[in-house]
Amino acid sequence: MRSDRAAAAGALPAALLAGALLGTPSAVAQASTTVASSDPRIGFVGRWERHYAGDEAATVNSGSRVRLRFTGGQVTGLFDVSTVAVPPQLWVTVDGGPRSLVTVDRPEIDLAPPGLRPGAHTLRVDVKDTDQVTNRWLPPLGDAVIIRGFRLAPRGRLLSPPRPAPVRMAFFGDSITEGIRALGQPLTPDGADGTRTYAAVTARAFGADMQLVGFGKQGVMREGVGNVPTAPESFPYNFAGSPADSGFVPDVVVVLQGSNDSTVTDEQFAPAYVSYLSEVRAANPHAWIFAMEPLIGRHTAAIQSDVADAADPRMVFVDTDGWLDRHSTADYTDTVHPTVAGHLKVASRLIPMISRVTGWPVRSGAPWESP
Repeated sequence: MRSDRAAAAGALPAALLAGALLGTPSAVAQASTTVASSDPRIGFVGRWERHYAGDEAATVNSGSRVRLRFTGGQVTGLFDVSTVAVPPQLWVTVDGGPRSLVTVDRPEIDLAPPGLRPGAHTLRVDVKDTDQVTNRWLPPLGDAVIIRGFRLAPRGRLLSPPRPAPVRMAFFGDSITEGIRALGQPLTPDGADGTRTYAAVTARAFGADMQLVGFGKQGVMREGVGNVPTAPESFPYNFAGSPADSGFVPDVVVVLQGSNDSTVTDEQFAPAYVSYLSEVRAANPHAWIFAMEPLIGRHTAAIQSDVADAADPRMVFVDTDGWLDRHSTADYTDTVHPTVAGHLKVASRLIPMISRVTGWPVRSGAPWESP
C-alpha cells in the first residue's frame, strides 16, 4: 500500500503534492499567509470599527485609510461584501507608486501591481467613497468598506506597522466634506472622492493623520441620508452601536456644518450649534477647533456669534466669504458641491490660517495638492 501511495504521489506535480496530501486545493493556497484585520501590525487611520461581525474592520467614511508593510510580491484584500448594496471605491498605492482605482465588488481583490518583485513593500488603501444614500448607519451596513484581512504571497510576512504621523486632524461636515460631486455630477461613488477634498488636502499639507467624517444632507438639526442622524447625535460614533476610537486624539478639529440646516432660522440654529461645539470641545479638551462658515454663507451670524460667546481661546471662527464663486463651474459642480479645483481653493485659504494659529509649518517639497 505504501508503494502505491508513493507511485501516485510521484505522478503529481511537485508544487501540488503538499496541497493534495493536506486536502487543500493547491500548495500555493496552503502556503499563503493570511493576516486578519485585527492584526496590530495593520495601521487603520480614520474612523474604523475593528470588531465588526467578529474581527472584521469596517468604515463608512470616505478618506479613511489602511497602511501596512509586507514582504513578497503579492497582497490580496479580503472583503466582506455580503450586505453591500452599492460597491464602495478605493484608491490603492504600493510603495508610493501610481494610484489604482479599485471597486469593492467581490470578496477577494488583488491589490499588488503586476510584476511586483519580492521584497519589502508598503501598501496604502484610501477609501475614495461609500455610497451616501444607501444605509451606512444601522448594522448590517448596506454600504461600507468591510475588511476581513489580507493574504500575502507564500512565505510573505507582515512587517512592523508604519509610523503614525506627528500630528492629527479631524474634520466633521456634510456631503462637501465627504467629497460628493467633487469629480462630476453622479451622486454615487463615481462622482465623489474624499481624498481630494479640502479636508484631505489640508491634512496632507501638514503631514497629518486624518479622521474625515462627512455625511450627505446632514446638518446640526437635520438628519442625513442613509439613516444617519444629526451631527450632534452621530458625532461620538463610527455608526450606530460603534463608539469612535478614543485613542485618536486630534490636535486640530475642523467643523463645517450648517449648510443643510436651511429650514431653521438663526435663532433656532444658534443654541443647537452652541451645544454641538460644546460636545466637540468636551471630546477634545486640548485641540484647536476651527468653526467654518458654510461655503454658501448660511447661518454665518449665528456661528460667528456662538464662537465669540464661547470665549474659548482655542476656538476660531473661519470666515469663508468670497473663497468660492457659486456661479463658477470651475468652483462648483452644482452651486453647492465644490469641484476638485474648488476644494483646492478652500484648502489654500484654510491651510495658512491653521498654520498661523497653531504655528505648524506647511510641508515643503511634497505635492500635497494631489493624493
